[in-house]
Amino acid sequence: MARLNWKDILVKLIQNIFKSWAKDRGIRTSPRTWHQHVVPHEDGWAIKREGNKTYTSVHKKQSTAINKAKVIAKRHDSDVIIHGADGAIRDRLSY
Repeated sequence: MARLNWKDILVKLIQNIFKSWAKDRGIRTSPRTWHQHVVPHEDGWAIKREGNKTYTSVHKKQSTAINKAKVIAKRHDSDVIIHGADGAIRDRLSY
């Protein structure tokens, strides 16, 4: 049976307390992703990085937005999340 390492337990406890404190204050505790969402937009379709408030770009056709999102996702080894006209996720492509 493994012995309890109090130092490791204490470090984990402090990390969990800090993460909880930061989360309550809206501070990000995990690295940002580069996942690209293709979402409906009033002018057609837009690309939006996960977690961003602003759009990366806006396109008239969904296919154009998907192709541009694929280029960005491949560059950062991330995903393209494609939303339908109703906003629901309809597909996910991983790179």
